[in-house]
Amino acid sequence: MCATCGCGDHHHHADTETITLEERVLAKNDMLADLIRGRLAERGIHAVNLMSSPGSGKTTLLERTIRDLAGGRPVAVIEGDQETPLDADRIRRTGCAVVQVNTGAGCHLDAAMMNDALDELDPAPGSLLFVENVGNLICPALFDLGEGGKVVIISVTEGTDKPLKYPYMFAAADLVLVNKIDLLPYVDFDLDACRRHVAAVNPGARVLPLSATRGDNVSSWYEWLASGIS
Repeated sequence: MCATCGCGDHHHHADTETITLEERVLAKNDMLADLIRGRLAERGIHAVNLMSSPGSGKTTLLERTIRDLAGGRPVAVIEGDQETPLDADRIRRTGCAVVQVNTGAGCHLDAAMMNDALDELDPAPGSLLFVENVGNLICPALFDLGEGGKVVIISVTEGTDKPLKYPYMFAAADLVLVNKIDLLPYVDFDLDACRRHVAAVNPGARVLPLSATRGDNVSSWYEWLASGIS
């Protein structure tokens, strides 16, 4: 259960006091996120919030993206994790500037964490800034970080019905990446049905199948990043 955004059991019997508290938390978060958005815009920094459940291949995709985009615009990473620095260490080995944010029991990054991480990281003007959120398909959808794009990553090893099970997350997405398509012959995943499910909750979201390990369609991902969709 998340004590900050209240995604736990009490939603089944939510009282007025709890709802009011959550509204205050989100309102305060959104005010700071707007300030962050202005701060990033002033420096020409494009921030992309990467959200997924654990095991989607998010860090692997990020490692490949950083290496493939090397030599272009500066890239920096804010790495959110509940406890371990393992993912941040993987990113650091690519040579990319990275700041680790430990959320402890928290299951998402919020605008205050984002603001502190930006102070520490101080990305160069014109940077592409990736925020690797905590592995969770519920809470990160609620918290605006002042980012310019929201990307949800799922993999074919997860269920086809993920967009229906987590509609708030997919409704918030600008782009849905379906990773690990190299494994399609070996798993029960219906790509067309997944596209329909995404469209049902978010007709404006683009769905892009790719393989972070084999490289299928990663060029389309890089084109999306270059277009600076917000």
